[in-house]
Amino acid sequence: MSNNQGFSLIEVLVALLLTTIGVLGMVALQGRSIQYTQDSVQRNTAVSLTNELIEIIRANPQELYNSPAPKFPVNSGMKESSLFYKEKGEGFTDREECVTTTTRLAETPKEQRDCWADKAEAILPGGAALFESEVSICRSSSPGDCDDAGSMLEIRLAWQVRDRACLDAGDPDATVCTYTVRVEP
Repeated sequence: MSNNQGFSLIEVLVALLLTTIGVLGMVALQGRSIQYTQDSVQRNTAVSLTNELIEIIRANPQELYNSPAPKFPVNSGMKESSLFYKEKGEGFTDREECVTTTTRLAETPKEQRDCWADKAEAILPGGAALFESEVSICRSSSPGDCDDAGSMLEIRLAWQVRDRACLDAGDPDATVCTYTVRVEP
């Protein structure tokens, strides 16, 4: 009759292997968690900026509609050109630097638009270059189509991420993420 005490070397190695696999899985999970958190922060910023622009546009219907309500029961068609429209690859027309201070707020629709654009460039990664090349604000009759028709306003914001960090891109190597919303202002 033998009296075995303690663990054999093989049992210790198996336990060590299982513990190591578990720790490596948790490290990988932590890395993915950080990536998802960063994507969530950037998307939340894009949503906030989009909502801010929509409210600026709604506060200035004369810049978007031919005849804004209440003059007529409903808005009578969107203008073909507006200071709020921006094509992908182009900047806003007649854009100036935001001139607000603690004692002076943007007053005109153009000042509000320009201050919004400065803010978007400052807080979305990619800055002015990406704002000009990828961001668009346009009339759209169907999703993803800036055809200057229809009654929907499509706003597309974009930001820079590191390689393979854009979770919504069809291209897994994409370094630019986008957020698009269509709204009837």
